[in-house]
Amino acid sequence: MASVGLIWRGILWPLVALQSVRGTLFPWIAILIGCGIGGWFAVLDEPGPGSYALAAIILVAGAALAWRGPDLGRPLALALAAVAAGWLAAGLRAQLVDAPMLDFRYYGPVEGRIVLVDRSQSDALRLTLDRVVLREVAPDRTPERVRISLQDDQPWLDPVPGQIVVLTASLAAPEGPVEPGGFDFRRMAYFDRLGAVGYTRKPVLLLEEPTGGALPIDRLRSYLTKGMLAQMDGQAGAFAAGAMTGDRSAITEDTVAALRDSSLAHLLAISGMNMAFLTGFVFALFRYGLALIPFVALRIDTRKVAAVVSLGVALFYLLLSGANVATERAFIMIAVFLGAVLLDRRALTLRSVAVAAVVLLLAKPESLLNPGFQMSFAATIALIVGFAALDGSIYRQRIPRWLMPVFTLVLSSVIGGFATAPYAAAHFNRFTDYGLLANLLTVPVMGAVIMPAGAVAALLAPLGLAWLPLWFMEQGARWILFVAHWIAGLDGAVTAIPAPGPWVLPLFTLGALWLILWRGRVQVAGAVPLMAALLLWIMAERPTLLVSGDGRLVGLTGPEGRALSAAKGGGFAAENWLQNDGDLADQVSAADRPGFTGPKGERWFDLGGLRGVVLTGKGAETKLAAACAGAALVILGAEAKGPPDGCGLIDARTLTATGPLAIWIKGGEVRIERTKQAARLWSPPARKAVLPELSIGPVTLAAQ
Repeated sequence: MASVGLIWRGILWPLVALQSVRGTLFPWIAILIGCGIGGWFAVLDEPGPGSYALAAIILVAGAALAWRGPDLGRPLALALAAVAAGWLAAGLRAQLVDAPMLDFRYYGPVEGRIVLVDRSQSDALRLTLDRVVLREVAPDRTPERVRISLQDDQPWLDPVPGQIVVLTASLAAPEGPVEPGGFDFRRMAYFDRLGAVGYTRKPVLLLEEPTGGALPIDRLRSYLTKGMLAQMDGQAGAFAAGAMTGDRSAITEDTVAALRDSSLAHLLAISGMNMAFLTGFVFALFRYGLALIPFVALRIDTRKVAAVVSLGVALFYLLLSGANVATERAFIMIAVFLGAVLLDRRALTLRSVAVAAVVLLLAKPESLLNPGFQMSFAATIALIVGFAALDGSIYRQRIPRWLMPVFTLVLSSVIGGFATAPYAAAHFNRFTDYGLLANLLTVPVMGAVIMPAGAVAALLAPLGLAWLPLWFMEQGARWILFVAHWIAGLDGAVTAIPAPGPWVLPLFTLGALWLILWRGRVQVAGAVPLMAALLLWIMAERPTLLVSGDGRLVGLTGPEGRALSAAKGGGFAAENWLQNDGDLADQVSAADRPGFTGPKGERWFDLGGLRGVVLTGKGAETKLAAACAGAALVILGAEAKGPPDGCGLIDARTLTATGPLAIWIKGGEVRIERTKQAARLWSPPARKAVLPELSIGPVTLAAQ
């Protein structure tokens, strides 16, 4: 009987432990909602009605037990309800944003309304259109939004949101990952309701100017940007305007690259830091400005007046900036903080971060996969925890007051950089070695010059005096760009990092959150997933051979890194393959590496003892018979018509069904992995494909 009691107490021990820390469990609600969302995105097949019915039952039952059930079981019931809520939120969001995606290649006239103007990675101006009309395409097959790059200069065009334009363009559905497990642009486009992307080399004609009430915020953003650019020259003006309004259409790719390689891209993004600087300046301006008026200061709590005004400014800035994930997170936290000021409560805690996470995850579950979401919350949590841990010791050591701003700047840069580095390395495959120095030299200028000058310029604009603060803003932007180009040009400014496997970031995040949120001996358990994540990252192996989705580019791992079969064509795939390898080379350099032989259009290679060839260009199919006779693997950048029997062939028709391929050679075994494995709402229509069986010696492993 005693043994039964011990077993029962052992079973109940976790629930008792949870009961003892109930006041600190709220942040876990956000984490568990995220787990439910992550599980929904991880499954390969689209969840059916049964899974949603089960999740709804769990949610209702869990909420009921958490409200009226026994105290000991309430935390567990609430945990199950949170996971179910995440699953349901993801499914509901996917259904709400469902819109047509183009299922064929289109060339012809396109009519639509401009909703966004930006630039592509190739520095081409891009127009995002809604209210799209395509010739001879039924409305139920027409994408809700399309994005078109303008390949040639069009000096007569002054694109503004709200304009109705017509042009001739080539369009296609957004592409999926360039390799198995890679970033899925098609999924991102689905949640943005972007149904087609393309380009044009033809003139863009203006059909109609914006009507009175069309896209007022977007037009205001464009108006403010043009007004700032009229007063500030060159890229300094473009940077300052982009940082204030979110309109980056005037910023060149060279500037973006310098900011990225110096770890200063977050200054350009309308991030939480920008909003905090602006809101903090407005709060201080009204708080201390009103305090200088005795009649007002003696009768009104100026803190609360400043809080109300600052909240209005933050909301306006959120709408003006385009409301990206990081800005939404910052706005929710600022709203909680200012609300606490109005209610005379303490606000800057992990609970406020959790509130922001819950709101964002339930409203936009896809943001969980967004690098901006992950890095923004990582930095915020680390800063709150770091400063809370050091606060007492700092004051006990009595650091001089004049030194506190410098100490705070250095410490916040170190903590923020340390917290975001793993996520930046995982998503962007790079570590900026001098990022701390760059941030120390520029963040004070951003907070003390650019953002306050922008706010003052807005106040003085009706008086015609905005030119003076804009001059100060331009000088601050020039300094930031000078530092960015200087740091980016230093030897060793960027260290390339190989891409991690799919489980690395979830394990790392859960381990870090466990260490932060738990107290006592159980806290050290968080080190286990952290170490597992690091080991998985270190041990991750890259594919021996990568094949692009059209079969015209192949990348082979060699002694000097990945060699590419062509120096031109497939640039997006080439760039991503090399980045995921942790390789800073460009496509031309990678094409010069040893690994491929033969003339252009017939590139031979050795795949761990297998002889292979890549056939591309005109007349490629005429070489197929000879290639099949001399190679175990033939990759054809076209559709084969009547290939020889027994030929190990991968052609364009096969790749249309499978997507880009990754091939591993290990221990004498061959493994082929296709990109198109999932059957989700954003997935292209499924097609059957037979991949060749490749063998080395006596070992044969069928393609997966």
